[in-house]
Amino acid sequence: MFLHPEIHTMYMKLRLTIGLFSGVLLALSILAPGYSADAVSESQSRLLTDIKYLASDDLEGRGVGLKGLDSAADYIRDEFGKCGLKLDAVQGGPFQNFTMNTGSVLGPVNTLVINGPVGKTLALTLNTDFTTQSFGGAGAFTGDLVFCGYGIEAADKNYDDFAGIDLKGKVAIIMRRVPQQGLPNAVFPISGRGNVPSHGELRSKLDRAFAKGASGVLFVNDPYSGRQDLEKARKAVAELAEKVAVAAVEFEAADPTNAEKLAAARKKLTEEVANYKAGKGHLSDTEPDNLMKFGYFSDEMVRNIPAMHITRAVCDQILKGALNKTLADLEAEIDKEFKPQSVVLAGWNAQGTVSIERKVAPVKNVIAVLEGAGPHADETVVIGAHYDHVGRGGKGSFVPNSNEVHNGADDNASGAVSLLEVARRLSARKEKLPRRIVFIAFTGEEMGLIGSARYTQEPVFPLEKTIAMLNMDMVGRLRDDKLTIFGVGTSPVWEGMINRLAKDDHFELSLKPEGMGPSDHQSFFMKQVPVLHFFTGTHGDYHRPSDDWDKINIPGAERIVNLVEKIAVDVATLPERPEYIAVKGTAQIEERRGEGSSRPYFGSVPDFGGNKPGYLLGGVAPGGPAEKAGLKAGDRIIQLGKSQVENLADFDTALRAFSAGQTVEVVVMRGDERVTVKVLLEKPRGG
Repeated sequence: MFLHPEIHTMYMKLRLTIGLFSGVLLALSILAPGYSADAVSESQSRLLTDIKYLASDDLEGRGVGLKGLDSAADYIRDEFGKCGLKLDAVQGGPFQNFTMNTGSVLGPVNTLVINGPVGKTLALTLNTDFTTQSFGGAGAFTGDLVFCGYGIEAADKNYDDFAGIDLKGKVAIIMRRVPQQGLPNAVFPISGRGNVPSHGELRSKLDRAFAKGASGVLFVNDPYSGRQDLEKARKAVAELAEKVAVAAVEFEAADPTNAEKLAAARKKLTEEVANYKAGKGHLSDTEPDNLMKFGYFSDEMVRNIPAMHITRAVCDQILKGALNKTLADLEAEIDKEFKPQSVVLAGWNAQGTVSIERKVAPVKNVIAVLEGAGPHADETVVIGAHYDHVGRGGKGSFVPNSNEVHNGADDNASGAVSLLEVARRLSARKEKLPRRIVFIAFTGEEMGLIGSARYTQEPVFPLEKTIAMLNMDMVGRLRDDKLTIFGVGTSPVWEGMINRLAKDDHFELSLKPEGMGPSDHQSFFMKQVPVLHFFTGTHGDYHRPSDDWDKINIPGAERIVNLVEKIAVDVATLPERPEYIAVKGTAQIEERRGEGSSRPYFGSVPDFGGNKPGYLLGGVAPGGPAEKAGLKAGDRIIQLGKSQVENLADFDTALRAFSAGQTVEVVVMRGDERVTVKVLLEKPRGG
């Protein structure tokens, strides 16, 4: 629904007011047993105050590289300080500082020259004939031109655009998307929302070209999409014309004696005519051929191979000169026979220069300490929650092309405010607990558990003395009393403890054994620390601008705080540290993360702290294929099958070429030693 901005503001204020009133009524109806009305009211009031701030528009979605994330860190630090917690654990302060890649800026020199036979040269203009792509690498490149179709290598579909082509040192021309679009029995079907399968993703195409030794890639729009865009544009103009006609009829029918209605009808007609002229003015008889802008595609995993996007007009000049064919001709031939038409473009070569400046941003984990007393005071219990979100959307959003603030009230302001409330309660105890409690608000979770991975790489307190980690991620949408707790199988003490402490809390508990899963507890589990992860379930607002504070079940969050507090106290007072179990399996939360299962299961965990080429392992899943093959934390994968691996994106692309049940040869660097193992891949896992 579209509303004028002023009306929208009024609407949201009313909505928030109603939401707050409903929350208060709900709170009064489900007071937790054993707590007075005043105590619960105070706790819920604090939770509400905290989440209204952390999930406010002022914090810009708490995205990495945005000021709002720093403001959130400062707020959490201040609230920890108000509890009387120690804030000097990290070199005299509360922040564990490091940097993360946040994006790219187009540099000053970006050129592309196409050379043909008999001295023919095409000197191209940036942003007119070509654009530079941020997900590619920087530097100069040169090489003979090769048409590589759609740049797809799919053994399972019996289709390979690179078969029989020597691409080493050459520049590949690759069409976007996939073959046979619009055909009823297409081998690579497009989803109802227009999403291409993984084989058609730009990253996959670039990675395949890199693996084949290409010196650069020139992407070009597929003609089918151009035809579709032209049809849509014509339809849109026809709809605008229809609106003009309707407005004209209404104007003619307006009562000439009613000046107000006549003026309104005239205004509407004038506006519709202006809209039609604007739409008609942008309509061309030729198919649209929009160049991808710099930054069009995620540059989270940068490939060290230059990538540009050329117009179809430029591409057709090359193809006509070399083959006497157009791009549309080649597309039709591929579609008709479902057979690649890849070919070296004899006599044609490309020379280019790519200039890209990579941006980094300072980020921080926020750490506060409640010291223990007694013989176990040197042992630590970590309680954590991540406080970052996806900012204004971008690659982390489930709303394509959105630039709205994604407030992330449930993910994971709910966990952060619950962390603060647990800290307040434990710090208010009259007697010290037998063990140290370390409260950590993690950053970088949305970009790959980076904050928790950094802590476990550089722990403030020794991990061998860290006896448990309790994690809260998305605990704000308690529905029908359903609470899921992951990690119950990571120690034999958990299940009995949880059932005993929660027996009067009226939860419908779902206890899951896995310690592996898409949140910060995984980083600790991989370091042999027993973990628990609290989760109230997925919902339709996940990673969307609509994940706002007025949808948070504040009384439900307070009930979860009650339980986490009790578990924390119980763990801290255990006579012996809980035994660690390397439980097998990965938590299936695929709805939450929106991940598919199009690749076989390998069973590895990335270490994002590496700075050498390859895929550095932070750990391997217990009982998974990687562990069975002898891989372990610290190994750096440099080759999978025949594919070179320089980073996680390479690994992902290479793995998707295989199926469950196949055995793949993997080459790793283990220190200075080159080791080759064989991994038997298993069926895809969720989450």
